[in-house]
Amino acid sequence: MSNPFTLLANNETPFDTHLSSKFNSNQALNGLRLAVKDLFHVRGLPTSAGNPDWLRTHKVPDDTNSTVEALLNAGAMFVGKTITDELAYSLHGQNKHYDALLNPAAPEHIPGGSSSGSAVAVTANLADIGLGTDTGGSIRVPASYQGLWGLRTSHGAVHCDNMVSLAPSFDTVGWMTRDIDTMIAVSDIVLAATVNSNEVHAAQRTLENTTFGIASQLFCNVAHNVQCETWLSKLHATFQCNDIANNQLSVDAIDNASVFRILQGSEIWQTHGAWIEETSPDIANDIMLRLNWCKSITQQDVIDAKAKQQQVTQHINALFNSNDVLVIPTTPGIAPRIDASETTLANDRNSLLTLTSLAGLTGLPQLHLPLFTLHNAPCGLSLVGRKGSDLALLSIAKALVTTLNE
Repeated sequence: MSNPFTLLANNETPFDTHLSSKFNSNQALNGLRLAVKDLFHVRGLPTSAGNPDWLRTHKVPDDTNSTVEALLNAGAMFVGKTITDELAYSLHGQNKHYDALLNPAAPEHIPGGSSSGSAVAVTANLADIGLGTDTGGSIRVPASYQGLWGLRTSHGAVHCDNMVSLAPSFDTVGWMTRDIDTMIAVSDIVLAATVNSNEVHAAQRTLENTTFGIASQLFCNVAHNVQCETWLSKLHATFQCNDIANNQLSVDAIDNASVFRILQGSEIWQTHGAWIEETSPDIANDIMLRLNWCKSITQQDVIDAKAKQQQVTQHINALFNSNDVLVIPTTPGIAPRIDASETTLANDRNSLLTLTSLAGLTGLPQLHLPLFTLHNAPCGLSLVGRKGSDLALLSIAKALVTTLNE
């Protein structure tokens, strides 16, 4: 099995010594193993951001990311830092600087990225909590491809301090687990102090008075549509549901993927452009091509895209006038095969962004539910909630899956 870690914990690191005295047996996450994406700073340990030139040109951090510290203070056991796609600018879980990561849930398929190592660690039972980031889908995609629960938090709900940014207006902290109870336990620790309770709508706290808006047209176009439709039929038969018509949510009309690419790309170059030009780092060809495109984005491109982003946000938020939770596909299907061509992977990335950029542009929380398999590979669907409703969304998901599986 491939090794998802860039650095394994040991009892001699300054980090372990610094925090071990805070642990006790009554803590909520006591004994749960934590794998940390190698974008998060941990005091006394290097951060590589998936690239040896980044590692070479940046000092060892003096401070620890607040989410990492909160999880450790709650009793989680740090087991190591994990491989990320270079600078987190990919969705496929392939990094040329490391041995290829194996998808433990579907070995003939890619693991998904960029929180690839954290996902593999959890899927392979080397960790219980996979901490990662999600800018364009980097929690949701590997969760879908590996059969994990995965939460992209509301933008701004969790501080992105002491970590390597990609595109700050879209960067979020998220996590992956094998079960919903662990997902909720982690979320209670990380989100309890940051999610404003006034933003959590009471209608989402109980399953019985929740209305689900189903993006029917989006489900027609996914490879696992038969599995989705069967589950959605149960949802329709048991709870209040609205079908969201194509004219209410047409990804072609609102052009959300293109808008997201431009705004994300502009911020990526603002964040990393100077370092790239000064360092000329060794970066995979496909990622470097996208970085060069980021450099070409004009200020007018950004102005136009921000205007469209406002329209997309208004469009999506309007759906919550008659729905409490939106139900959408997480990915277009199962993960591409490990021998997929560059063209196939590029097309897959474009299809992914069509779905993942809906929450990305609007800053909404999205939870992947690992419900299905297709051709022996995992897949599922997502619940999307109002901004700030992260904890309520998890409560709904647990009750929903429990009810429909009875």
